[in-house]
Amino acid sequence: MSNTSFFPNTRLRRTRATQWSRAMVRETMLSPADLIWPLFVTEGEAVEEPILSLPGVSRWSVDQIVVRAAEAIDLGIPCIALFPNTQPERRSEDGEEALNPDNLMCRAIRAIKKAHGDAIGILTDVALDPYTSHGQDGLIDDAGYVLNDETVAVLVDQAINQANAGADIIAPSDMMDGRIGAIRKALEMNGHPNVQIMSYAAKYASAFYGPFRDAIGSSGLLKGNKKTYQMDPANSDEAMREVAMDIAEGADSVMVKPGLPYLDIVRRVRDQFDVPVFAYQVSGEYAMIEAAAAAGAGDRDALVLETLMAFKRAGCSGILTYHAALAARLLNG
Repeated sequence: MSNTSFFPNTRLRRTRATQWSRAMVRETMLSPADLIWPLFVTEGEAVEEPILSLPGVSRWSVDQIVVRAAEAIDLGIPCIALFPNTQPERRSEDGEEALNPDNLMCRAIRAIKKAHGDAIGILTDVALDPYTSHGQDGLIDDAGYVLNDETVAVLVDQAINQANAGADIIAPSDMMDGRIGAIRKALEMNGHPNVQIMSYAAKYASAFYGPFRDAIGSSGLLKGNKKTYQMDPANSDEAMREVAMDIAEGADSVMVKPGLPYLDIVRRVRDQFDVPVFAYQVSGEYAMIEAAAAAGAGDRDALVLETLMAFKRAGCSGILTYHAALAARLLNG
């Protein structure tokens, strides 16, 4: 390192000696505006259903999701992400409920927009796993293989359905090839030129997704695995190809998922591409922090803020986290 003198001319502890000095030279800043709060929607009215594998996280009925959106606005969180817990009787082999303009997702979008307008952004998941009876993200053939092009056609209709309901950001999480370009073209052709696409560009076939599948009701349904379309955790260069393709097809921002185990991917994307980069601190990561705090192995508040700061330091524009409300309160305090 040039321009570095030696001890005692340089004492790096000088600027760490007081809180005001540490604040003045801090390189990375974290604020509620960096957070996206994932929320799970379920049927009913005045319903809160705690999720056992995600302590502190619940499924909420549409009326209560509106209340959570108001909470996010008050905390300075700019965007919420919605995920539906579709009832078993509404699931099917082809995930047809995803195209229903009165499904849980669309009803929640409309209710939030009616109550809060543009005071908060709504990000919606595009994939078929909340709607299929087999738990896969797309249509399957007789051998159980997830079909790419046939699935993309359904995802396009799902995206338009959500955009018609008022979604601000379409977030395809399915990892089908070519779906970003197809969705972007459809949004333009259907009067939604300003609806953003945040692509799950580098989504890995991870062991950290278990509690999420509990939350949307697909964990007991999943037949096989998702390794034919989600990425191999051993691959890094391939992630750069995925990101490059999605940007070329019209993604406004990209996501890396999971989060902490893939900060190297976040850093590579940030260094290589000039687009906003987000990461998803997924359900398994959240659950591990909660388990550590419950076991007395660490302070919950400190663990949450340190891990979120790590995302920002790695180059994230923002983070999807179930700890968003807690983190915002800590940051606002």
